[in-house]
Amino acid sequence: LPVRLIGNGGGVVYAPLGPTHLATEDIAIMRSIPNMTVVVPCDAEEMKRLMKETLDWPYPIYIRLAKGGDSVVSREEHGFSIGKGIMMRKPGEVLFVTTGIMTQRALIAAELLENEGLNVGVLHLHTVKPFDKDLVLKQASKVSLLVTVEEHALCGGLGSEVLEVLHDSMLNYIPRVVRLGLPDHFAREYGSQDSLLASYGLIPELLAEEIKRHLG
Repeated sequence: LPVRLIGNGGGVVYAPLGPTHLATEDIAIMRSIPNMTVVVPCDAEEMKRLMKETLDWPYPIYIRLAKGGDSVVSREEHGFSIGKGIMMRKPGEVLFVTTGIMTQRALIAAELLENEGLNVGVLHLHTVKPFDKDLVLKQASKVSLLVTVEEHALCGGLGSEVLEVLHDSMLNYIPRVVRLGLPDHFAREYGSQDSLLASYGLIPELLAEEIKRHLG
């Protein structure tokens, strides 16, 4: 049925309230349900475009919201279609694959790396299910390093889905894949969303350092 489920405060938004209030396994749970659509907008403007698309979508949708007030990086000229990813930056040797508010962090990291002479692309997948397999495979074939970034447990999230798609594709060439996200344990600290993301290496400066480390 065309039910809309909206999860407010996804990821580590409620870090000040501690580990009991974090939603870090929701994508894995919801994408395992048959017929479920899973969408993670990156900002308020993208959320508006999504709402128009939901009017005629015949299946249930789980929408993961952030805390609000996140910087707007989506553009109207990019359009919006459920199940279709958006290239925010064209890749060079490296490609970030992101969803939700980690897209903002990846874009800043890509700018930092560009200042050091590295061209890093950013593919924003606002829809985790249905997955834009064709776009992921097309862009993966162009790079030597693919890095998934998510505000979610590494088990069963965006990175897992990218690996599943690459494996099942039987491509002759598959790039090296690095998954960045939340470890498989409950948070051990209180703080802000940004402080928890920093502790897990998910802020732009640390994302950039991770890229350089893997490039040697």
